Amino acid sequence: MIRLAMKNLYRLLCGLTFTCFLQYPLLAADDGEGKQLVTDFWRATSPEAQRESQEQLVGAAPDIETLYRWLKDGPAFSAEIGRGQQEDARVAEDGTPFPYVYLIPDDYDPAISYPVEFMLHGGVSRPQWEPGGAWWRRGYDSLKQADRIMVVPASWNDAFWWHQNQAESIPAILKALKRFYNVDDNRVTLTGVSDGGTGVYFFAFKQPTHWAAFLPYIGHPGVLRNAQGGGGYRLYFENLLNRPLYIVNGENDRLYPVSSVRPFINILEETGVTHVFRAIENGGHNTNWLPDERPMIEQFKLDNPRDPLPETVTWVADRTDRYNRNSWIRIDELTGDSRPGMLQVNREGNRITVSAEAILAFTLLLNPEEFDFDRPITVVVNGTPQYEAIVTQEMNTLLEWARRDLDRFLLFTAELNLEVPD
Repeated sequence: MIRLAMKNLYRLLCGLTFTCFLQYPLLAADDGEGKQLVTDFWRATSPEAQRESQEQLVGAAPDIETLYRWLKDGPAFSAEIGRGQQEDARVAEDGTPFPYVYLIPDDYDPAISYPVEFMLHGGVSRPQWEPGGAWWRRGYDSLKQADRIMVVPASWNDAFWWHQNQAESIPAILKALKRFYNVDDNRVTLTGVSDGGTGVYFFAFKQPTHWAAFLPYIGHPGVLRNAQGGGGYRLYFENLLNRPLYIVNGENDRLYPVSSVRPFINILEETGVTHVFRAIENGGHNTNWLPDERPMIEQFKLDNPRDPLPETVTWVADRTDRYNRNSWIRIDELTGDSRPGMLQVNREGNRITVSAEAILAFTLLLNPEEFDFDRPITVVVNGTPQYEAIVTQEMNTLLEWARRDLDRFLLFTAELNLEVPD
């Protein structure tokens, strides 16, 4: 009763604002219970454990504002955990193991959120790798960094970086690390060399939501269009607008010389995509240039943390079973006339302006720090007012999206499923 009275008084003094509620100093018992329940939720992997932990959180949180704050604060991370070079494997539903090596700083501190860098290797046309991490031929000493977590997954001839199985595995590996290590969600980058660089382009075009920046080295996006190489993708340059790229190619590269990449770079410039392009004079198909380039690369990463919820976000999709989401928007249904659907959304206060082409239905994910849920939210689609109402926040919506993303900066308390007017 005392705690409830204190909360009601604080709610009155704050004017019932959500931000004020985030600052409300709940009693230690509430925080301790919430931290443990969020930790259990974060680490749950089976459907049964996820359902049970979700039910416990809904039952324990006095309101959605508290639940949001618990999730944003995140789980408890232990100091008693592996450091240095570690190896594991993510096992797909069909039983295929996807091994990866990850490098944890020797002085890892669970109280600090660490940047994460994935490094995709080249030479993917080879048999499946055996345990032992031999897929990074030069060893891992050169990759170790005291200020970040490095992740080196494996690719082979049945699992190119741009295959669907890797599109599922790479995000799953990131989530596996987030369950136990304190990851800075807004500083997760994807780097790749040769075929790995081509793989970086794939994630930039198709699945950018969880990445801050993309760094493709001596690769080529045109490979993704080749159906014989397991791709056959249509590439939409509008999908690169919200994430920067640092691209390096050599002038004399026997596979992907600068001259072959230049038309792609020209389109990036015309589209307005944020990028750096480094053409290495006399450079071949190697990374001999990396020591000289490293200071600029590191500054690029520092200068480009992820904006998880940009005010303006664009996405183009030619299917809705996958590759149809970017940040807080999702394309749910296309017109079916072979045209790709294009969704451009702009948020200004509680007003959302949507431009939709070749789309029948879409979803908007709403974050309470971006919207005032005490006032109506208005959505205008192709110039037509399509929605205006007070939106109810739901604990289960918050937890469902938290479970999917495992990201403390991508938390949504409501979703709007809307149709495009005729």
